[in-house]
Amino acid sequence: MKIVYVPIDERPCNVTYVEKIAASSNEIELLVPSLDLLGKKRNPANTERLWKWISEVAPKADALILSIDMIVYGGLLPSRLHHLQEETRELWTNRLRTLRSNQPQLPIYASNLIMRTPRYSSGDEEPDYYEYWGRELFLRAYLMDKKNRETLSVEEDQQLNDICSKLPLEYINDYETRRNFNLTINLRMLELVSEGVLDFLSIPQDDSAEYGYTAIDQTAVIKKRDQLLLGRKVMMYPGADEVGATLLSRIYNHLKNERPKIYPIWSSTMGPQIIPMYEDRPFAESMKAHILAAGCQLTDNKEEADLILAYNTPGRVMQESWDQQKKDVTYTSFRNLLVFVDEIKENIQKGKKVIIADSAYANGGDRDLITLLDEEKILDKLTSYKGWNTNCNTLGTTIAQGVIGLNGCAEKIKENIVYHLLDDYFYQAEVRMEMVNDFLPKYDLNYFDLKDFADKVNKERDARLRTKFNALICNSFTEYEVESIHSFASWNRMFECGLSFNLVRKEECKC
Repeated sequence: MKIVYVPIDERPCNVTYVEKIAASSNEIELLVPSLDLLGKKRNPANTERLWKWISEVAPKADALILSIDMIVYGGLLPSRLHHLQEETRELWTNRLRTLRSNQPQLPIYASNLIMRTPRYSSGDEEPDYYEYWGRELFLRAYLMDKKNRETLSVEEDQQLNDICSKLPLEYINDYETRRNFNLTINLRMLELVSEGVLDFLSIPQDDSAEYGYTAIDQTAVIKKRDQLLLGRKVMMYPGADEVGATLLSRIYNHLKNERPKIYPIWSSTMGPQIIPMYEDRPFAESMKAHILAAGCQLTDNKEEADLILAYNTPGRVMQESWDQQKKDVTYTSFRNLLVFVDEIKENIQKGKKVIIADSAYANGGDRDLITLLDEEKILDKLTSYKGWNTNCNTLGTTIAQGVIGLNGCAEKIKENIVYHLLDDYFYQAEVRMEMVNDFLPKYDLNYFDLKDFADKVNKERDARLRTKFNALICNSFTEYEVESIHSFASWNRMFECGLSFNLVRKEECKC
């Protein structure tokens, strides 16, 4: 099957991750635009050239995955920075209608994010004024929405008054004008689903919260979706960078006319009801949404399940992954990893395909879990391991890898597990903050700007990744050597990295 994939931006999490998932099956040929067509960070893609590419490859495809954020705005960050007008919305609406007219039988699945509102001040991915007023923009909308829907405490009401007296009106107007335009794009895409132009629409919510701008926009989208009776064709849930993998899974299942059944097992009793950091609903509710969006079914019958989803959650309190050395006591007292890992091992021994969503911490994997899995010699017997960024980033990609890996290439699946051990745990949870504290200051660098020293940073990261992987992973992948680790910083910052390496059988190893 030949699938065209237009990602939301050019970073490895949106390109490489999905390419690697697709490559684990010899049934999929994934066609992705070259990186020069996808823009770079805040610089938007040339959407005219990109549309020309889509128009040329669509007739040869069995299915199409489109990021509306990429084709309309030129990428994820440009969707937060643009000054587009109404004519642009009409242009892309009509182009998509023309695409459907020219390809009436082509399955077209799309994603269109609800614009995020980070709760912290940073201008790295937002308008420049968000560096100084971001937290206030978030809190103003959060408190106003809460006041409208419920009540504020005396302290909250005073906080809202203080923010409103200080926050420059010009920034509010700029921010809300852009949000309003983006919301009209969200609503227009719903109309295109109703018309049959789009077969399925995923609307992820990046950095969502219970109140505020995102919740307000979500309410408007839900109202329109319900009016158009699109509950089965338009799904909205927390997430963002996993959406390409989710839609790949859904299209793969559609083309094969299959709906794999997924049975979850949990590392903690309270885990299903905890609301993860950066999201607005409990783990269990996001799980239901992602399983359905991926074209799968949730089952309570383990014996009939095609995949076992081993969901590693906090005990009660969630922390960032780099704080594991000072973790909350409930990571131990409110969950039992020995029982969890024993259940994973038992399912593997029974021939079940096990995928892991390692979401106990935000922004990186769980050292205790990885250590136990390695001690039981089952890390390399998994069908998927993911533990990166937000819970739903992890969840969506591990489900997709499980679906594609059901009849996948064992060698490619092992390679993908190693990739995510290196990236999700060793880099995101350990190396990243270590280097921020002990390496970047030597060159006067900071988390968001590596200046002209990216090569030095990459080489140091490569060495640390190799050392840490070899020190911790002692009982799994024993037939292999991990050679030639090379990393890079796609946006010249420390938040994420891209990776390449060779997973070589020892008899072939030239080291």
